[in-house]
Amino acid sequence: MNNTTIAPFAKPLYVMLKPIGAACNLKCTYCYYLDTKNLYKQEHNYKLSDELLEKFIVQYLESQTMALVLFTWHGGEPLLRDISFYKKALALQQRYGRGRQIENSLQTNGTLLTDEWCRFFKENNFLIGISIDGTQRFHDKYRKANNGEPTFGKVIHGIDLLRKHGVEYNIMGVVNNYNVDYPLEFYNFFKQIDSHFIQFAPIVERYPNGDVTEWSVSPEKWGDFLIAIFNEWVKQDIGNYFIQYFDAALANWMKVEPGTCIFAENCGHAGVMEFNGDVYACDHFVSPEYKLGNIREKTLTQMMYSSKQLDFGMDKSKGLSQQCHQCNYKFACNGECPKNRIAVTADGEKINYLCAGYYKFFDHIAPYMDYMKLELDAKRPPANIMCNLDKIKRAL
Repeated sequence: MNNTTIAPFAKPLYVMLKPIGAACNLKCTYCYYLDTKNLYKQEHNYKLSDELLEKFIVQYLESQTMALVLFTWHGGEPLLRDISFYKKALALQQRYGRGRQIENSLQTNGTLLTDEWCRFFKENNFLIGISIDGTQRFHDKYRKANNGEPTFGKVIHGIDLLRKHGVEYNIMGVVNNYNVDYPLEFYNFFKQIDSHFIQFAPIVERYPNGDVTEWSVSPEKWGDFLIAIFNEWVKQDIGNYFIQYFDAALANWMKVEPGTCIFAENCGHAGVMEFNGDVYACDHFVSPEYKLGNIREKTLTQMMYSSKQLDFGMDKSKGLSQQCHQCNYKFACNGECPKNRIAVTADGEKINYLCAGYYKFFDHIAPYMDYMKLELDAKRPPANIMCNLDKIKRAL
């Protein structure tokens, strides 16, 4: 297929922006994005220029088919750009937005947050994502500053500032070979810091020779981790604490979009733009073979709805193994993220490295999801399950 643009557009276009590229004040052991710097070794300044900022905002707004437009600022560490940069971005959004509803989210490691930043985020209704890997002993294991110092204290201080100023935030917790053994300590920590929206990200990384790193989670332990937290959540926390994996599972049980690309049937609608205008198929596929072009030469619409990008999105379902197609939980998992298809079946087909863990998890939660689906179908709150757990367990 050629690289022509096609229409109509089935989904809203979404492109994450990297205003400082992969530059960061931390050096996390497991960081998947640091290697991106190798694509731009000749660069000494990873800052998005004012010219490209304006070009991106204009094209991004023009490309949208939905009433609400969401801008996502990511890194590296996006707070390495100063407040004046984001004030300029907001002014451009207003200039070209033509009265549309515009929202902004920003993912940060939290160590650079100040009262000034938090006042700015509150005044401009930013949603802030904070990366923190649990209690101090978990977090400081792999998330260290560039000078090797621990970072937990600074992140907690940053969270305290967000709460002080009433800034809306959610938590991203990376699950690795260490904290995976302590799921309830991990989960209860986030409850203790009053985080009601929680995302987990399992580490699956490889060395250049293809071997899985020692800090990656094992499939079986990943399944046990999710089950342990689910068992706690389903007893008392439904409707109060929102965990992305559980919400996505229920969505797939209801046959609606899961809200996270890893469990969707196809992907490809969420790209990323680097500081120099290069656009890639996905945040986890920033490499030359997945480059769609540059915003100076093509529009975001042309790149994100090109046949190359559409093929990338469809390859997720087309590349499923026979084992996946025969699985009882294909509808819930859809092979998870293609980046993790590094294991091989007995028939020689690629399969998700975490497959065994996901199967264990979905098999465990199936009766609970069935019950919550029935409640939703009857227009009753799924939280009713918390009063009927004994009935479900007796039926197992």
